Amino acid sequence: MEQTNREISERLIDSSYCLAEDLLTELGSSNAGLSDADVKEKRDQFGDNQIAHEKPPAWYVQLLSSFKSPFILILLALDIFSYFTDDLTGVLVISTMVTVSVLITFTQEFRSIRTVEKLKEMVRTTTTVTRNGSKEEIDMQELVPGDIVHLSAGDLVPADVRLLLSKDLFVSESALTGEALPVEKEESQWANHRSMKTTRPRTANALELGNICYMGTNIISGSATAVVISTGASTYFGSMAKTLTGKRPITSFEKGVNSVTFVLIRFMLIMVPIIFFINGFTKGDWWDALLFGLSVAVGLTPEMLPVIVTTNLAKGAGVMSRNKVVVKRLNAIQNFGAMNILCTDKTGTLTQDKIILEKYMNVHGDEDLKVLEYAYLNSFHQTGLKNLLDVAVLEHVELTEVLGAEKKFTKIDEIPFDFNRRRMSVVLEKSGNGHVLICKGAIEEIINVCTHVLDQGETLELTPQLAHKAKQMVHELNNEGQRVIAVAIKTVSPKAESYGKQDESELTLVGYVGFIDPPKETSKTAIQALKRNGVDIKVLTGDNAAVTRKVCKDVGLHVDRIVLGSEIDHLNEKELADLAEQTTVFAKLNPMQKSRIVRALQSKGHTVGFMGDGINDAASLRDADVGISVDTAVDIAKESADIILLEKSLMVLESGVIEGRLTFGNIIKYIKMTASSNFGNVFSVMGSSVFLPFLPMLPIHLLIQNLFYDISQLSIPWDRMDEEFLRKPRKWDAKSVGRFMLFIGPISSIFDYATFFLMYFIFAANTPATQSLFQSGWFIEGLLSQTLIVHMIRTEKIPFIQSRASLPVLLLTSIIIIVGIYIPFSAFGASVGLQPLPLSYFPWLAGILLGYCFLTQTIKKWYIRKFQEWL
Repeated sequence: MEQTNREISERLIDSSYCLAEDLLTELGSSNAGLSDADVKEKRDQFGDNQIAHEKPPAWYVQLLSSFKSPFILILLALDIFSYFTDDLTGVLVISTMVTVSVLITFTQEFRSIRTVEKLKEMVRTTTTVTRNGSKEEIDMQELVPGDIVHLSAGDLVPADVRLLLSKDLFVSESALTGEALPVEKEESQWANHRSMKTTRPRTANALELGNICYMGTNIISGSATAVVISTGASTYFGSMAKTLTGKRPITSFEKGVNSVTFVLIRFMLIMVPIIFFINGFTKGDWWDALLFGLSVAVGLTPEMLPVIVTTNLAKGAGVMSRNKVVVKRLNAIQNFGAMNILCTDKTGTLTQDKIILEKYMNVHGDEDLKVLEYAYLNSFHQTGLKNLLDVAVLEHVELTEVLGAEKKFTKIDEIPFDFNRRRMSVVLEKSGNGHVLICKGAIEEIINVCTHVLDQGETLELTPQLAHKAKQMVHELNNEGQRVIAVAIKTVSPKAESYGKQDESELTLVGYVGFIDPPKETSKTAIQALKRNGVDIKVLTGDNAAVTRKVCKDVGLHVDRIVLGSEIDHLNEKELADLAEQTTVFAKLNPMQKSRIVRALQSKGHTVGFMGDGINDAASLRDADVGISVDTAVDIAKESADIILLEKSLMVLESGVIEGRLTFGNIIKYIKMTASSNFGNVFSVMGSSVFLPFLPMLPIHLLIQNLFYDISQLSIPWDRMDEEFLRKPRKWDAKSVGRFMLFIGPISSIFDYATFFLMYFIFAANTPATQSLFQSGWFIEGLLSQTLIVHMIRTEKIPFIQSRASLPVLLLTSIIIIVGIYIPFSAFGASVGLQPLPLSYFPWLAGILLGYCFLTQTIKKWYIRKFQEWL
C-alpha cells in the first residue's frame, strides 16, 4: 500500500496536529497495544516494514551487462561476419579481445559489489513494542501502523511515529535532514490545539514536527513511548527510497564513450564500402575485396578499446582500494577525472560531525574560567544520559585547570530538564557554606528568570539594556555558527525540603558557553588541493545558513551569498542552472532540491560529483556523474553511490581525481593513437589499391599487424601522464577525436607512400609475382610506424627526451618491433605469404621512420598552438 511523498507529508502533519487519543482510535489501537489478530490483519494490509531496496543483480545478469559496450557489440558483429566468411583467424583474434574485456569488467564489478554488500549492516534490528498489554521485543520488519513502541537512547526509530509520552528526548535527524545538532522532541507540542482541521497551519513542514519521530533517525538521549503512524514505503524515509531504485541516469563517461563510438562507426561505414568497391573494380576479385574490406573494418575498429578501458579502470580501482576506497562502478573512476564541480554535504564531510565547546565567556564576551567551571559542575552532577552539549563540556574541561572542581562540592538536589522550561539545574554545597543553584539552558529562558548579572565579581542589576546586549551578543555568536547556552547561579540558605522549578527565580547571569561542529583539519587543505586541480566546491546542506556560513569561512570557501532552499522552488530549470553556477553555498535544502541543483549544473555541461551519507543525499548521489559516500552511510546512500570511502575525508578525493585523469589520459591516448593510425592506413590502402596490380597487403597480414599493434598497447594502462595533463578536468570530446584523426592520421600515409615508392621502384616489387616482397616491406614499416606512434602521441613533449614512457610501455613496444621485423624471416611469415627482406631495405626503413617522427613532432607543435590541446 504505497503513497506519494505529498500524501505521506500530509498524513504526518495531520497526525501531529490531532489529539493522541483521536489518533489511537483512528489507528485501531490503544495504550495496551494491538492484539495478535489486529497485527495479522494489518500485516496482510500493509506488508513488511521494509523500504525499497535495490538488490544486486545475479552474477549471470552482471556478466551479460558486461557485453553492453558499443565497441563490444561492434566486435561481436564483425566476429559473426568473419565466421560466416570462414575467416577463422579473424574469429580467433576478435573473440579473444571480447573475452578478455568482458571477463575483466565482470570480475572487477562483481568483486566490488560483493565488497559493498559486506559493508552493509547484517544484524537484525529489533524494537520494543506493547502488544496484548505487555512489552515484547520484535523484529523491526514486523511493525505495523498502530503498534505502541518504546524508544530509548541509542535506538533507531523503526517507523514514522507520533509521541505519546517522552522524557528528555533528543533525536538525531542528520541522516534525514542534514542538521548537525540533535532535535528536541516532546509529545505535548500541540497540546493547545484541539482540532487539527482548524488549527493546522498551511505552511507546516512535514520534517519539522516536534512530536513526530521519523524512520531512519536515532535517539540520542531520553526515552519515549509512541504510536506507529506509517511503516515501510509509506514512511517519509521510504517515500524517498522508492525514487532511488530503477535505471540510473546516463553519466559523463557513458555519454563520452557513446559519442566517440558513433564517430568511429560513421567513419567505418563510409570508408569500408569505398575500399571494397575500389578493390572489387580494380582487381576484379570481389570475394578477395570483401575479405580485404572486412579486414580493414576490423583494423578501423579499436578492438582493444574495451580491454584498454577496463584494464585502466580496473587498475585505477586497485590503486584506490589500497587508499581505502571501494569502487562500485568502474566508469566512476574516469568520471572522477572529468569532474569539475564537487557538491558536498557539510555535516561530517567538511566538519567533524562532533559537537565541541568553542567559547566560555562572561556577560561582556570575555573568556572566563568561572563560567566554564559552573557549566562543568552542572554537566558533571546531572543524572541520566548526558546530551551532546554536556559531553562537549566534560571533554573540554579535561584540558583545563577546572578539572577536579567537582571534588569541592557535594550534590544536594537536581531540577531535571523539561521542554517547557528548556533548562536544568543542580544544587550543590561547598564546605558548609550554603547551597548554590547552578542553572544552564536556552538564552531566552535563562534571562527570563534572572534579575542580576555577575560583572567582574560584582553582582549588578540586570537592566533592559544589559539584557538586550546579552541577546545581541548571542545573536552574533549564532551568526558565527555557534549554538549558545546561558549559565546562571543563585546562592541560597540550606533547606530540608526538595528543590523545584519555583527555585529557578531571581538568578544571577554569569555568562555563556558556545558550541560548534568544527571543520575537519584536512578540509581546508583538501579544498585548496581540489581547486588547484580545477575542481570547484559547492556546499549543499540541510543545515541552517548561519552555521553553514561559519564552516565555509573556516575551510576557505568564499561565500558572497547563501541561497536557501525556499528561494529556488519558484525558479525554472534555466534560472536555477544560472544561479547554481554562480553560487557556492546552498542551505536549508530538502533532498529533492539538492538533486535539482545537481541536474541543473549538469545541464550546463559540468561533470558533477556529489558527496554525502544520509537518506537526504541519496537522490543526489544517484543523479551525479560520480556519487561518493562512506561506509558508515545509510544503506540507501551506499546503494546510490558509485564510490564508497572507508575514510570520510576530502583528502582521499584528490588522489581519486588524479587517478581518474590518469585513467582518462591513457584511454584517450589509445583512442587517438588507434583512430589516427587506422585513418592513415585507410588512405594508404585506398591509394595503393588504385595503382597496384595486387593487394598492398593480404587480409591475414592486416589482421596480424593489427593484433601485434594492439598487443603493443596493452601496457598503456601502466603508462604515466605528463604533470600538466593531470592539472585540469578532462572530458570526452568526439569532435576532438575526429579532428585529431583528420590532422594526424594522414602523416603516416605520407611515409606509407614513401615505402610504396621504395618497394615499387627501388626494390622492383611491382608485379603479382613479387607482391610478397612488397607486402613484407609495408608490413614491417606499417607495424613499426604504428608502434612508434605510441611514443609520439602519448605526450605533448619530445618523446624519449622530455617525456619518457613507463618501463612496461618501453619493453612491450620494443619487443613488438623486434618480433615484427623477425616475422618475414620466420617460417610463420612464409606460411602467411611474407618473405625475408634484403639488408639494404633497413637503412631506407630507418630514414623513413626518422622522417615520420620528425614530421609528427613538427605537426604536433603546430596542432597544439592552433587548437590548444593534444590529448
